[in-house]
Amino acid sequence: MKILVVLGLALAVAHAAETMNYNYDDAIHKSILFYEAERSGWLPGNNRVHWRGNSATNDRGDNGVDLVGGWYDAGDHVKFGFPMAWTTTTLAWSVVEYRSAYEAAGELNWVLDSIKWPLDYFIKCHVSDNEFYGQVGNGHEDHGFWGRPEDMTMWRPAYKITTWAPGSDLAAETAAAMAAGSIAFRQTDPAYADRLLDHARRLYEFAFNHRGKYSDSITNAQDFYGSTGFNDELAWGALWLARATGDSSYRNRAAEFMDEGTAWAYSWDSKNVGAQLLMYQQTNDGRYSNAVERFIRQYMPGGGLHTTPRGLAWRDQWGPLRYSANAAFIALVAADAGIIPGEARNFARSQIHYMLGDGGRSYVVGYGNNPPQRPHHRAASCPWRPAPCNWNDFNNPGPNPQVLNGALVGGPGQWDDYDDRRDDYIKNEVACDYNAGFQGALAGLKQSVMNGNL
Repeated sequence: MKILVVLGLALAVAHAAETMNYNYDDAIHKSILFYEAERSGWLPGNNRVHWRGNSATNDRGDNGVDLVGGWYDAGDHVKFGFPMAWTTTTLAWSVVEYRSAYEAAGELNWVLDSIKWPLDYFIKCHVSDNEFYGQVGNGHEDHGFWGRPEDMTMWRPAYKITTWAPGSDLAAETAAAMAAGSIAFRQTDPAYADRLLDHARRLYEFAFNHRGKYSDSITNAQDFYGSTGFNDELAWGALWLARATGDSSYRNRAAEFMDEGTAWAYSWDSKNVGAQLLMYQQTNDGRYSNAVERFIRQYMPGGGLHTTPRGLAWRDQWGPLRYSANAAFIALVAADAGIIPGEARNFARSQIHYMLGDGGRSYVVGYGNNPPQRPHHRAASCPWRPAPCNWNDFNNPGPNPQVLNGALVGGPGQWDDYDDRRDDYIKNEVACDYNAGFQGALAGLKQSVMNGNL
């Protein structure tokens, strides 16, 4: 028995030593590169993804309004504004909370450059107080095309919300992105921060005064990013404005829409736990810290969610890594707020380390041991231009010719089962929202190590 105990302790020590070997700086660097690969429009002179070029440079709204820019959503070429805005909010939140970690990794300027890309696009989309473009490209038309965004010729309609076709969730989430962005840029570019905050205020008023789900107005989004409601965004957007401005009236507005229940997830469609955490940070109200703690604990072993044999908190077959990474990010911010700090940080580390290699392989393209080589991503599957790219490249069994560095794939089944197949868009799709909490958690883990908390 004594020998078995000693052997068990030795294995535990060896495992702990192994999991400390992951290079957070490199993973953060590559995640930022993934967002650069998702850029639409005229690429800047500092473009580092050399297999990408200018694309969708004729995206226009009514009367020729310029809608060039933003991020493509995933491995396709639609610009879905709702998940893009949540992704931007989450990345900006990671900068607000973990700025020193980004700086120590040498990535602060790059992450600010990264989030400025969609923020600039949102400014273009907000053409008047009560008019905002929430999508460019038809999802069904787009998904019938396999090729580079540089070669697209399909119809790319632009869809907007207005007073007669409202979208409180879309407008309030974009207001949150701009308010969080204003905090992130306040130190380095106060004029830009002021511009973002002005748009955030006006977009939130639009969301508050004209109620409705955006996917009831932009019906093409329903099959891809249909919204389940807007109360969480109205709370979330108000709390970011309260944090950005110091104006308590926004917090009072948020209180009208707060939910004290245990959130299902933190995601592009569910901001309740994020709002609860922001409200606790601003008020120290125990109702909200309790809700956040319950959220984190449900993702821990024995908390109600299925845990895979290798330790992933497995929420859903569509993007399970995304859900656990987002929960890890919430756990790290909560830990810094004093909510079960030791348990929360250890949980977060276990989930992110699963993705980096503890799950038996890396699930991050271009990183670590045996990373995915065939992510479901059109541009990465194409050979170097000007060679043609079409459905033959989709069906090619070989690795993608281009490395989509930093992209987190959807992830394994509930028994850690995973095949690196391009045609498996459930397990091998990538998306902007997949990397958001993941990158934030990487920065949070780095800062925890810097502060001596891990």
